Formats: sequence, structure tokens, C-alpha cells
Amino acid sequence: MNMRNQWPVLPIVAGLASGLLTGCGSETGSTGSSSSSVVIGMSDDVLATDPASGYDPGSWLLFNNVFQSLLSFPKGGTEPEPEAAKECAFTDTNTKVYKCTLQDGLKFSNGDALTSADVKFSFDRTLKINDGAGPAIMFPMLDRVVTPDAQTVVFRLKYADATFPSKIASGAGSIVDHQQYATNALRKDNEAVGSGPYKLDSFSHDKAVFSVNPSYKGTVKAKNTGVTLQFFHGDQAALKNSLLNKQIDVAYRGLAADDIAAIQNDSAADSGINVIEGSSAEVQHLVFNMDDPVAGKLGVRKAIAYLLDRDALVGDVYQDTATPLYSIVPSGVAGHSTSFFDTYGARPSRSKAAAALRTEGITGKVKLTLWSTPSRYGPATDQEFKAIAKQLNASGLFDANVKSVAYGQYEQDVTAGKYGVYVKGWVPDYPDPDNFTAPFFGKGNVLSNNYTNSTITGTLIPKTAAESDRASTEAEYGKLQDLVAKDVPVLPIWQAKQYAVARDSVYGLENCLDASTVFRFWEIYKG
Repeated sequence: MNMRNQWPVLPIVAGLASGLLTGCGSETGSTGSSSSSVVIGMSDDVLATDPASGYDPGSWLLFNNVFQSLLSFPKGGTEPEPEAAKECAFTDTNTKVYKCTLQDGLKFSNGDALTSADVKFSFDRTLKINDGAGPAIMFPMLDRVVTPDAQTVVFRLKYADATFPSKIASGAGSIVDHQQYATNALRKDNEAVGSGPYKLDSFSHDKAVFSVNPSYKGTVKAKNTGVTLQFFHGDQAALKNSLLNKQIDVAYRGLAADDIAAIQNDSAADSGINVIEGSSAEVQHLVFNMDDPVAGKLGVRKAIAYLLDRDALVGDVYQDTATPLYSIVPSGVAGHSTSFFDTYGARPSRSKAAAALRTEGITGKVKLTLWSTPSRYGPATDQEFKAIAKQLNASGLFDANVKSVAYGQYEQDVTAGKYGVYVKGWVPDYPDPDNFTAPFFGKGNVLSNNYTNSTITGTLIPKTAAESDRASTEAEYGKLQDLVAKDVPVLPIWQAKQYAVARDSVYGLENCLDASTVFRFWEIYKG
């Protein structure tokens, strides 16, 4: 189904989007079984069980399995299709009025009926609470939610946003029971009441236990009886040992790159463990504070761009579990270009870096601190930044060092503008180029780096956001990426690959690792 080049946009109807699906792989050796539960270990924490607060990969993993959204991303697909909704569509040619009709008979896990009132409540609540660690930032365009009847929801937008369906298909669109959540306060009891495929039975510091939700009515069927998440809080060695000792079935997010490489090499020796690789749109950037007395100089930023050796980083630090990134929009997402490759090349150039510094009148070594945080943006971040500092210093043009700060303090310092050069990672909310540009370069950007470009904020972002034919935005996104490469407020470093490492009796993980970043509990089973 192609929903582009049609005015008004045709409705997203359950079942009609199936032609968009492309499988991430094939299951062999077993068929789906719901006879057992699965234990998954990960080094990420789940920072929230309340959808009005969580805006991190661990929390969205929980949301995507416990709560329904009106729309969802099918396995292998990047176009949202109905989930709690029967159908959705823009009802105007300006992409400012979006209407959804709910499926019949929806219920929350406690038996309460799910109606349009719950949908309205969920969005109104997120915006009213406006939690600093929550997803309210994704909905500046939302004017009001109207419910003509129990089955109908109408979103009226302040301005055109053709990506609105993708936004409400993400964890930010999670629907909560209005009888179980306060209007203006976050839930603090570590419980959750949703209508998704799973219900949360318990949540503690070290684990979360989920069982199949018997009240669920939607598009998927669970292939297991439940899932237990074991939290390893950044302890890679403990995560690896638990997998090797058969204490967990799956290790997801957090194994060291050399551990993954070692397990892949051992696979020929029949270790009983498999590495499943999938696509990912997760990225990492160097960010420059434009008001910093050193990093604020364009010549300094360009010199770093000319010296960065991405191939060495992903090879030496990440054992090729990531790929070099030369653009703001990653590979596999529409609008991807190679602006930084075209401008600065792939091979380090000391002569060009020195020339960039001379334009600023700099002839001596540039003293620079690279600020890192140990695990929030990948467990090898500190090691990576030390390697970057070594690359810069090897040129003889820089005197760079690395300082690592615990994430809580790190975020406060970034917001306060205390750092000149620092790391930021990004796991997309939805697989559209808008999600890699508007949050970084739009008004109130999440990078806190004091960068503004009037062409980007005044023309390119509004124009691309309003265009329902997403394929036609490629030229504008190309211009945007060229401007960023010219100004260098950020420097793309790598794009991740997704991995899950599992006992050889576990199947279905290839359906959990795609650019949507939705980790689908229901696809995993033991054979």
C-alpha cells in the first residue's frame, strides 16, 4: 500500500499496510510455542513505568509491550499501521486534523473498557505533566484532542505535521486507563495498567516480570507465556556470565563489543549460543557548544572533523559492531546523505585540519577536554573518547584529554553549558528523518549546544514536517544536512548495529531488531 501522493491522505486501515513488511530474517529449526516464559538480561535500566515520564530505550521497551498506541510499527516496517485503532487518517489536505476510530471491545489488563476518553486523557495528561524526562517534547504541534463519541478521537494540530502518525505510534502514544492514573501527577508505585500484549506483574530494582495479557485485543499474538527482564545496571561482565551460565535466555543491549565478537567466533565450536544481528538507526555524535571559547570556533570544529578516523574507532573500539556515520540522517532512513563524507572525507587529513585552525589564527596546540559519560550512550563510550583524543593528539595540533562524569551530573552540566565538546547518543522515537533533525536543530533542541540556523528552523524543518509525501522531502533534507556539515554544530561518529545474543533454543529475535527500535516480546519463544 502506498499512502503517498494522495490528497487527502488515505486512512491507515488494519491489514492494508501488510504489503510494506519486509522480514528481518527467517526462523528455522522450530515453530512458535507459548509453553514457556523467556528470561532477558540487559544492561539498560528502565527509568519509568509511567508513559508520561519515560523517554529512554529501557522505558520504551516496557511501554511498547505493556501499553497500546493507536498505531504501531510492524516488524520490519517503518510505516505505522493500526493497533488500538481500526483506522486513522488526516481528514484535511493540510495535515492538521487527524482522526482515528478505535477497535471495538478494547480493554485494559484490569478489565476496564478502553474508550476515546482514555486516549484523550493520555495525551492531555502527558502534556499537562510535561515531565522533563518525558515525551511531551514530541507534541508541540498538538492543539487539542476531541472525542465526538466513545470510539472516535480527533487530533487538531497547531501546524501541519505529516509525521504525527509516526509520533503517536511510538512509546509516546501509550494509552493509559484514566481511572488508574492521576491527571497531574506521575505514578510512583512501579505499577502499570495498559491494554498491550503483556501486563506488568512486578517491577523492582533488579527485575521486571511480565505475563501475557488475557484482555488484549490487537494485531499480535504472544508466542510465549511471559517475559522476565533482568537488569544488570551496566555490568557487562555479569550480563555475559549470566548468559554463559544459562541463568538468562537472551542478552540484549549491553554486551561489550569484544564479547559479541568472541561469541561469534566461538559459534563454530558449537557454544550453544547464537548472535542475532539486526538493523538499527541508533546514532552517536560529538556535540559542540557554540558558545564555548574553544569549541565555538568554526576552525576548531572543522579541524576535528578532518582528523576524526571513524573506521579506526568502529574497528578498534567496537569490533565492527557499529558502522561509520557521515550524516545526520542514518543509513536506512529516508533522506540519508553523506554530507560529512563529501565535505571532510573518510581519511584523516592533518594538512586540512591545520589550515582550518590557521583561519582562526591558531598556530599552537588547541587545549581541549572531551566530556563523556560511562554507559548512557554505550558501554564503550569512555574508551571511544580516549581513542578520539589520541587521534587528535597524534596530529600534533591538539592537546586533548577526556573526563567522564556520571550521567545525572553530566546532563545537568550539559544543560548549564559547562562543556565545550561532549557526547550525545540518539535512539529514534520513530524511523523518519524528521526525528533526526527537528530535535537536534529545531527550536529548543535537545542537544543544549546553542546552535541556531534560521534556514533550518524557519524553512527546512517546517516544510519537511508538512509534506505528506515523505519521499519528496529528500532534497530539503539534503540541504539541511549540507548546512549542518558546513556549520559543524555536531559531528556524527557511528551508527549502531543491533544485537541480541541468545541460547540456541530461543527463536524469533530477528523480528525484534529493526529500525523501528521496537523490541517485541511476543515474537520470542523457546523451541
